[in-house]
Amino acid sequence: MKRAFLPICLAALALQTTAFARLSVVTLPGRDSVQLTIYNSADLTLVRETRYLTFRKGLNKLEFSWANTLIDPTSVEFRALTHADKVEVLDVSFPPRVTNTLEWRINSEVAGEVQVEIRYFTSGISWSADYVAEASRDEKRMDLAGAVRVNNNSGEDYDNAEIRLVVGVIKLVQDIADLARQGRPESQNMPTTLALDEMESKDGAARAFGGMAKAAQMASERPREIIKENLSEYFLYTVEGRDTIPNGWSKRLPSFQASDLPVASYYKFEREQWGDQVVRFYRFKNDKENKLGNEPLPDGDVKAFRFVTADKLYSFVGRTAVKYIPIGEQVEMQLGNDQEVLCKPTLMNWEKTDIHFDNNGAVTGWTIKEAWQVEAQNSKDIDITLDVRRNFSGDWSLATDTKYEKVDASKVKFILPLKSREQQKLAYEVTTKYGTNATR
Repeated sequence: MKRAFLPICLAALALQTTAFARLSVVTLPGRDSVQLTIYNSADLTLVRETRYLTFRKGLNKLEFSWANTLIDPTSVEFRALTHADKVEVLDVSFPPRVTNTLEWRINSEVAGEVQVEIRYFTSGISWSADYVAEASRDEKRMDLAGAVRVNNNSGEDYDNAEIRLVVGVIKLVQDIADLARQGRPESQNMPTTLALDEMESKDGAARAFGGMAKAAQMASERPREIIKENLSEYFLYTVEGRDTIPNGWSKRLPSFQASDLPVASYYKFEREQWGDQVVRFYRFKNDKENKLGNEPLPDGDVKAFRFVTADKLYSFVGRTAVKYIPIGEQVEMQLGNDQEVLCKPTLMNWEKTDIHFDNNGAVTGWTIKEAWQVEAQNSKDIDITLDVRRNFSGDWSLATDTKYEKVDASKVKFILPLKSREQQKLAYEVTTKYGTNATR
């Protein structure tokens, strides 16, 4: 159902009328344009809308209402875009017995049409990223496609809006949704929309995004794009063209597509973390060498597939969530258990030695020796790499003929290349000293 635009009304103030009297109002046309800048690190959107208002020469009144929306009333600002030197905001008031409404008293030296901009923060509009990964049959190359999903639960429709998405963390004095629900603000000493203007213009990186009308005309001729710009610690995604996002709706927009990326498929076993399961990972790097690296990748959900036949029959591998990925950072996508790869550690022998006693016959120190065998099996039709991790505690030492790497003070890993249908066994002995036997 089509919602009415946000009520904004204009009325002339006759000179003989009491300054704060409520006068008859005239309903204005809808927005001429609207721009949404959505921050994904907080429930915050900067709205910029333009309208054409007809002023009388002299004193005018402009009324702004945010009923049934999540607009922050402390952030609402007004400025004239045309005849800016002849249109002046005298003051802002909040009429008695009228909730969710503010009034500007505006003096105009011109009579006629003026283009104005109204800016404010709102909550309830969010965006999220999602990705589709398609690995080759041997899991050495991958296609990766990204998209963004915009959700509008702000209480307001935004028609024909230019959408900009910001990756980066901002700090808020107070939650915008809380401000909106409070209704009339007690104070105007809150951060204004100028704060985000400064963020977007930092280091001179932000600039006008021209050509949007042309982009909209070309939308039917080619796939739409999302334009990315680096704003120091922030990154700005500008969706090409314009979109209508009614309240309660969400819309999915394509972001990027990269083909033939190098990817490493590998498998991990760590009983303390995943039990007896072997977990599959895809690993790649967000840099130019790996055909990415043009922008950071926002946190989001990933669905991974693998082509299993020459004619590209799909097989679903798994799904996971990834955190924000800066340029140059390595990505590990955990894709869940793979039942075609098995790892089974077995305790083969256990021995307690070097027992020491105090003068009262109590045990003060001892040493435990354990002999383990780990059986690894690859039942897949491709070669894989299996990362087997074992955890120890106390004063321990390891003896084995298999090469291993010490991860930290309590963990080692064995890297086992396994060919298709291959089975391997590794053996090790761990010696742990306790009590007075321990030296660390």
